[in-house]
Amino acid sequence: MTTRLAIVVPCYNEEEALPETNKRLLALLDRMQTNGVISADSAIHYIDDGSRDKTWPLIKTLAATDTRVHGIKLSRNRGHQTALLAGLLTAEGDALVSIDADLQDDVNVIEKMVAEFAAGAEVVYGVRDSRAADTAFKRHTALAYYGLMRKMGVDLVHNHADFRLMGRRAIEALREYGEVNMFLRGIVPLIGYRAATVKYDRAERFAGVSKYTLRKMLTFALEGVTSFSVVPLRLITLLGFLVSVFSFLMILFIVYGAVVLKAVVPGWASSVVPIYFLGGIQLLSMGIIGEYVAKIYMEAKGRPRFFIEKTI
Repeated sequence: MTTRLAIVVPCYNEEEALPETNKRLLALLDRMQTNGVISADSAIHYIDDGSRDKTWPLIKTLAATDTRVHGIKLSRNRGHQTALLAGLLTAEGDALVSIDADLQDDVNVIEKMVAEFAAGAEVVYGVRDSRAADTAFKRHTALAYYGLMRKMGVDLVHNHADFRLMGRRAIEALREYGEVNMFLRGIVPLIGYRAATVKYDRAERFAGVSKYTLRKMLTFALEGVTSFSVVPLRLITLLGFLVSVFSFLMILFIVYGAVVLKAVVPGWASSVVPIYFLGGIQLLSMGIIGEYVAKIYMEAKGRPRFFIEKTI
């Protein structure tokens, strides 16, 4: 039995790369249909995440030239993860593949993913075998982040971003997660169905510039930590204990300096040092707690994650 495949491509200001992306994906569908791997009603779904350039008019043009091309326009920019989720929960198919529009992920690997799906895997992860196309800074910070997340108990697939195949059963399981703040890289492994991996070499962006600035990458990293781990809160408890021990030792040192050495300015050390030290620790702790309170605040309101303005 052939698989009805849906390829979900979130787009934000991708007018420069989209024509080549569409060309390669349609060629892939043609080849897989000729080989009898996927059905004739397999399709590509572009998700316009509130782009400010000509991405949406271009999607409409592409859809008009090939019936296998479809588009979903969100009412406003909601971020990559929400746009991706909108596509996964809207597109129809036996298996859905998510891939970015910049062509850094190898589209030909999708054939291997579908083969793993046909062999029984419900989730197939695209894992980067090489990150040579990344800058040294991005490569080392990414590896450090994966290591940090593992130490915090978060089940992430190493060197995997959002290039993956999910079967219909996994998609319906994903629909049960109602978080407003979605971190799909952490949620998908929680589903627990049979999974497989395929490796590929990550290429350079075909055209345009990356939409992930340093600020967005840091925000995304923080989102992953606070969405799946309470370790930072527990570290505050440990930090409080260590500060208490340090403060007690400081008291002994001040008493020793004042009584034995008589070399301490009266009242200086006992006032200034604890104020600066404890003040810094308290502000840091309040900031970490504030991140979790903000998460609770956003989730408690239960606002819709996205609105679809148009579909084609």
